[in-house]
Amino acid sequence: MIEILQWSTLIVCGAAALSRVPNLVRKTNRSLFYILALMTLAILLSIQGPYLVIDGLLGGTNLANLLLRFIIFGAIYFLGIRIANGFGDQRGLQLVRGHAGSAILALISVTLLVLFAFMDTQGSSAGMMGVYDKDDRNRVLVEYYGAAGRAYPAYVCLALLPAMIRAVRSTLPALLRISALLLAVGGIAVNLSMFFQLIPPALGFLTFIINYTAILCFVFGLALIWVAKLRAGRKTRDGTVRAAARR
Repeated sequence: MIEILQWSTLIVCGAAALSRVPNLVRKTNRSLFYILALMTLAILLSIQGPYLVIDGLLGGTNLANLLLRFIIFGAIYFLGIRIANGFGDQRGLQLVRGHAGSAILALISVTLLVLFAFMDTQGSSAGMMGVYDKDDRNRVLVEYYGAAGRAYPAYVCLALLPAMIRAVRSTLPALLRISALLLAVGGIAVNLSMFFQLIPPALGFLTFIINYTAILCFVFGLALIWVAKLRAGRKTRDGTVRAAARR
C-alpha cells in the first residue's frame, strides 16, 4: 500500500512538472516548474529502490538522504514565496524570505550537516533506518536529524497558514478558496510531521500518509491556482472582445 502511494504521488507530481515544460521553454511562470521538479525529485529519493541506486552512486553513505533534505528545503522555500505572492500575504512573504526566514534556514541547515557528520552513515538505507538501528548513539542522532529536517518546512507552512485560512473564509472565487483549503491542509500535515516521534511503531504507516497527503495537497492546490488564473485571463479577454464589439 505504501509503495502504491509513493509511486502514485511520484507519477502525479512528475506529470504536473512535465505539463509546465512549455512554460519553462517560453520562460514564463518558471517558478512553478522548479517547485514541481524539486518535489518530484524529493519523492523519487524517498522511495527505496531509486534511493539505493542513487545513494550507491554517491558512495553508499546516505548522502542521498542529506541531499533529499536540502531538495525539500528548496522546494518549500520557493513554494512559500509563490503562495505568499499569489495570495498577497506580505507578512508570510517576509517571514519566509526576510531576515528571520534566512536565519532559521541557515541554522537548521548547519544543524543538519553537523548531525549528519556525527552519525555513522555507512550503508545505504532509505529513511536512514539502517543507520537508526546501529546503536543507541546513532538512534538519538537520527531522531534529532529527522526533526531538524522537518523543522524548516514546518516553519514555512506555519508562516503561511493564517493567510490560507483567511483566503478560505474570504469572497475569493471558489477555485482559489478550494486551493487555499488544500494548501492549508498540506501545511497542517507538514506541521503534524513534527510529532512523528510520538507515533507508535505499529502505526508507522501514518507518517507516510501524512507526508504524501501534504505533497498531494500542495500539487493540487498549485494546479487550482493555475486553473483559476487561466479562467480569469479568459474572462478578461472575452470581456475585452465584447467591449470592442460594442464600439
